[in-house]
Amino acid sequence: MSGSLKNNNKILLCLYKDIRSVFRLIDVAMLCGESQQKSLSKKLNYYVHKGQLENPRKGIYAKKGYNSEELACILYTPSYISLEYILQKAGIVFQYDRQISAVSYLSRSLEVDNQSYRYRKIKNSVLLNPTGIKIGDRYVSTAIPERAFLDKLYLEPDFYFDNLNPLNLDLINKLLPLYQSKSLTDKIKNYF
Repeated sequence: MSGSLKNNNKILLCLYKDIRSVFRLIDVAMLCGESQQKSLSKKLNYYVHKGQLENPRKGIYAKKGYNSEELACILYTPSYISLEYILQKAGIVFQYDRQISAVSYLSRSLEVDNQSYRYRKIKNSVLLNPTGIKIGDRYVSTAIPERAFLDKLYLEPDFYFDNLNPLNLDLINKLLPLYQSKSLTDKIKNYF
């Protein structure tokens, strides 16, 4: 086996040993100890061509059957999954939508491998504050339901929520100062 092929196999093995299923080029470089990004990109594209890796977007590589929530957090960084996606899972919004919604530094909608992603722009002081954000084992950042509720109300003050019972008012009141919004504070008083 040639040295180049061994090195390529080392990269593939390194990726498949990792718990994550989605990687940016820089992630692969750090994980596998590769310093030559151009060379690394060629090696990864070889595996994409051979069907051993996927390339859902430029500069992003993924294992077969990758996690869509992981991809959502990597497509635009910083970002975290929130809004309708979290509210639906928590039983606060009943209408089913398979789109993954997130907040980020920009507003964008896109589709990757038949999965829709929607990003809503939120001010940096909110986006970069980790309060009420859980980071999962695959580095998937998701809002707790109370933060998703406040994000949604901040971005769409007239949004209708089907069921507020799962929400913890104490947590909402702890998170409310992040938004520095008098109108949001007044809206919360009206809801509860």
